[in-house]
Amino acid sequence: MSEEEHQPLPKVLIVDDSRMVRASVIKLIRGRFEFREEADGEAGWQALLVDPTIHLVLTDIGMPQLDGYGLLERVRASKLSRIHDLPVIVISGDEDDSARERARRLGANDFITKGIRATELLARLDSLTRLAQTRRELEESRAALAKHSPIDPASGLVTESCLNWRAEQELALARRRRGNISAMVVEIDRYEQLAVLHGAHVAQLVTRKLSKILATKVRKEDTVTELAPARFAVLSPAGGWAGCCAFALRLQKAMEKLVMTYREERIRISVTIGVSNSTTDDIGTVSELIGLATQRAQTGRQAGGNRVIGDQGEVTQAFVDRLITQAVSIDQALERIRAGEGAEITSQLPQLIATLLPLLQWVELQFRCGIPIERLKGYEIGADADTGSDPAAKS
Repeated sequence: MSEEEHQPLPKVLIVDDSRMVRASVIKLIRGRFEFREEADGEAGWQALLVDPTIHLVLTDIGMPQLDGYGLLERVRASKLSRIHDLPVIVISGDEDDSARERARRLGANDFITKGIRATELLARLDSLTRLAQTRRELEESRAALAKHSPIDPASGLVTESCLNWRAEQELALARRRRGNISAMVVEIDRYEQLAVLHGAHVAQLVTRKLSKILATKVRKEDTVTELAPARFAVLSPAGGWAGCCAFALRLQKAMEKLVMTYREERIRISVTIGVSNSTTDDIGTVSELIGLATQRAQTGRQAGGNRVIGDQGEVTQAFVDRLITQAVSIDQALERIRAGEGAEITSQLPQLIATLLPLLQWVELQFRCGIPIERLKGYEIGADADTGSDPAAKS
């Protein structure tokens, strides 16, 4: 037998609520294609999820449960490339030109009438399945290349495996230096609706725009990668929790103001960002760090999107300002003490104690060294009360 005879036939998913239509199509393609038939769009969608051997979808428009338009929307909005890139042919009956135009806008590759001849149908199926096979082979080549290259040829960003490798190195270095590493997961809000309203091509343009913004705005020591369509990760070593939150908030506000124009349509987009930090969240692995940031981004999307979510919920400018003020105050206080100028920070002691109290509580929990936590809480309360009395006079 030849090599071609050993290869399995490409499989066509036929989705139509008419048993007669499905039977007539099967009669025309039997022997040249494998086939699977479903009676409505919902059943067709479930078949796509569980059957990775499907090469092409042939669907009617008017069906119960989920019509052909809905099936098309799900296919083109799917984040699984094997589903997203499938050729879809619409079986058009009495639908007018507007119905065809809507289907084409949603991503249909071709149209056939229910009385099509066998030779014409086979020619169209053969052409689209060959195109899909070529596309799959190209994606496989890109994936193989990505395994040996630190740069993803599609996005121009580092690969996920390279990000993980770099992050593990940075995390190990942070532990040795008692530093930290932060992670951001950035997701484009309502990406699926964007693809449905404006087409998959426009959604991809938005993704590329965000990719370029991230690549140009991060520090040289930061690492950016695309985790999935519309989802990016940024690893920031030694940037500090305050710096990570501040950058995430600036990015979210910048994207909120961004307006893209495509064929005279003005498209507004927004992003939701989850942030995490190895020290603040007490995390010891990169996968946990990115996983927590992803979880927080999803929490933000469920809350309506267009926001930054951290360890204490939504990150606001007031929260960032407080983090930055606390960090600067501690650094300045330590510098003055080392310089022998400790007396000059006496008035700031209540605020400094309030900032350091979580760390001191943790130290006492670990070492039981006798730090007077309750007494220090009294100093902290004295600061919050703002009575004007000297905290040092408290017993």
